[in-house]
Amino acid sequence: MDAEREARWRSWMVAAQAGEGAAYEKLLAELIPYLRRFVGRRVLNFAVAEDVVQNILISMHRGRASYRAEHRFTPWLHAIARNAIIDQARNETRRSRREVSLEAEGVAEPSTPAVEPSSPRLSPELDGALNALPAAQREAVELIHLHGFSVAEAAQRVGATQAALKVRAHRGYRAMRAHIEALRFEEEGG
Repeated sequence: MDAEREARWRSWMVAAQAGEGAAYEKLLAELIPYLRRFVGRRVLNFAVAEDVVQNILISMHRGRASYRAEHRFTPWLHAIARNAIIDQARNETRRSRREVSLEAEGVAEPSTPAVEPSSPRLSPELDGALNALPAAQREAVELIHLHGFSVAEAAQRVGATQAALKVRAHRGYRAMRAHIEALRFEEEGG
């Protein structure tokens, strides 16, 4: 059975290298469940294993010209798969060094109370610049930067498109910057 599979995969890969899309589709259709089993025995998290399988398929696609028809196909595929699994493990190790789990026990409570998003505190200079904006621009800046809404959420709240809200916010930033620069110019005796 393995010899038959090897011969079939090899012939499909050679045909795919020659530009036969149907052969490549057949190859991928058989490889996906095979790779899921191969990776699943080595990577226990299902979602991560699926990502690894996708990375293998991408690497295989990009490197398909490197396959030599005189060699067996399965060892070539396994080398790609092992490299993808190793890359995933390295990435996970790097990530675990940088990140701290939110479920960590013994994390101390913050010593100062969190600032409520509904009551942001601004410097008098920024507050004055914000209040000098037209209502639509002020609302856009407040929702996105003071209350932390995404552009999509803010647009939905005000009944505008995302593009329109971005324009309002950008115009607001420019106007605030100009307002603050004018104040500083006046303070410097300009």
